[in-house]
Amino acid sequence: MEIKQLITFKTASENLNFTQTAKILKFAQSSVTAQIKSLEKELDTKLFERLGKRLYLTEAGRQFKNYAEKMIALSEEARLVTSGVKEPSGTLIIGAQESQCTYRLPPILKEFKIQFPNVKLVFKPAHSDELAKEQLLKGNLDIAFIMDVVKPGDSLNMEALIQDEMKLVASPGHPLANKAEVFTKDLEEETFLLTEKGCSYRTILEDTLREANVFPANKFEFVSIEAIKQCVIAELGIAILPAMVVGRDIEEGRMKEIKWEQSTPPFFTQIAWHKDKEMTIPLQSFIELTRRTLKTEFR
Repeated sequence: MEIKQLITFKTASENLNFTQTAKILKFAQSSVTAQIKSLEKELDTKLFERLGKRLYLTEAGRQFKNYAEKMIALSEEARLVTSGVKEPSGTLIIGAQESQCTYRLPPILKEFKIQFPNVKLVFKPAHSDELAKEQLLKGNLDIAFIMDVVKPGDSLNMEALIQDEMKLVASPGHPLANKAEVFTKDLEEETFLLTEKGCSYRTILEDTLREANVFPANKFEFVSIEAIKQCVIAELGIAILPAMVVGRDIEEGRMKEIKWEQSTPPFFTQIAWHKDKEMTIPLQSFIELTRRTLKTEFR
């Protein structure tokens, strides 16, 4: 099998459209079809199947995709080494919320800089998940960390990495903090300390309250999650925040979790990039390192 075929397969597996694959790679569509058929013949298995008008990867195709990506990366690395470029360089622009930068990314960044000392990392704040997606679509970010419920990514590859628990928290002296059970109606007179609009868990909270016909009169909006935490501790209001952000504060008694009877849908830290993004060695390695680190250190 040739690298050209692997690149064609990888591109087709990401957008599941041979016409779009041909446009991206500047091939005739017949060439894309021929390359895929040649791969399938060599592997003696179907990589794609068509159900109705839609194209899907077979189970064999999903398994082969991982190997294809590794072979492409290895080929590119060999090309760089033999051409005299000893170490990959360049810049990765990463979008992430404050909570991810503070509580999740440090071990990933430390290991990445050991592996790729000549690659510059630039962080851009993504105060909301919608802003991060918008910047990815515009090409202003190479990759972004998003905390949201799992849903289709359209033009984005979005991979769920780890499930996050959300907690409604208050100061230890708050009247709701010691109640055995808190109902949504009990929250009507409370002051809510909120992240910016577009933040997924703020949206879920507001939708949940609206469905229960609860409309809190007092809302304060913050850019900084750490500012929200300090305001909760100072008894200025209550907030819904990821467990990774407030876990230690709850353990050490600076906050208490409100025993809210309402459950929220499962949230996941997801890594996202544009489907048409060129998968350079640093970018591919960063994704692989993130997968590996989150599986071993945060589970």
